[in-house]
Amino acid sequence: MSENTTPKSILDSLSSELELSIWYGEAFLDSPFSHHSFSDDSATLVGYFNLIHSSQAQVLGNVELNYLQSLNEQERHRAYERLFGSDTIAIFFTDCLMPPLELKTFVDQYKTPVFCSNLSSTEIITHLRYFLSRALADKVILHGVFMEVSSLGVMLTGESGLGKSELALELVTRGHRLIADDAPEFMRIAPDIIVGSCPPLLRNFLEVRGLGVLNIRKMYGDSAIKFSKYLRLIIHLTAVHSLPKSEDRLSTPRLTKNILGLEIPVIRVPVAAGRNLAVMTEAAVRNHLLMIKGYNAADNFIRMQQNSIEQTSS
Repeated sequence: MSENTTPKSILDSLSSELELSIWYGEAFLDSPFSHHSFSDDSATLVGYFNLIHSSQAQVLGNVELNYLQSLNEQERHRAYERLFGSDTIAIFFTDCLMPPLELKTFVDQYKTPVFCSNLSSTEIITHLRYFLSRALADKVILHGVFMEVSSLGVMLTGESGLGKSELALELVTRGHRLIADDAPEFMRIAPDIIVGSCPPLLRNFLEVRGLGVLNIRKMYGDSAIKFSKYLRLIIHLTAVHSLPKSEDRLSTPRLTKNILGLEIPVIRVPVAAGRNLAVMTEAAVRNHLLMIKGYNAADNFIRMQQNSIEQTSS
């Protein structure tokens, strides 16, 4: 995906899937869509024809075209001026509709291309929202290993030399899946969703100190690789001596890390000689899944002890 997402990139990527063709304005395909963020009030990326709350890509079907044709000439031209004069980057006519010829004047004046598609408005909006939200989403590259562990998207982080890659390799041998080593790319595609994937040049590879670069797909098969996953948890490897002395041993500290505006839960796993990091990581993930479902082992344990004390003293 190029840095600038334009009507031309939509045409190049989706023309076959959306049965899309350029009706008029081929010379104006290079205007970029603006950056999209879920933390601001930027204009909606894609939506039905709307003269009040405009979208960067406006979609017109039978209902919208019938409305425009019901207006007298003066009102219709004012509607066209508002349609083209807002934040509109491209206009899409759906349901095999032919745009009115009078639109060509406005296309030339505002340098906004008009597309036609045989699909319904709902299908066009769904595909365009998916495409543009990913192309324009906030992105960040983080250092670590991104994996799918027990169906959960887990980022392994920690200082260099603590064994992130060795842990990832052992998790792969235990049936979990590698997504990206060293530099996974994350993007926020919805208000509460960050998805992580691997840059194409790093896909399938894992660098392990002492062994060099390994091709995980060739060694363990297709099932050992996954292309993308929602980021739900960070496992941070921490040297035992750097942990606070007074840390509560009954429960896991509830830490988070802000990534692209979302707070992602962090679990610190102590690293020391003799500890099986893969088993501890699996246990941390399983315990986190239980907590998501509303069960907290530490709270349950404390409550049982308190009940026992109360029963004994009564």
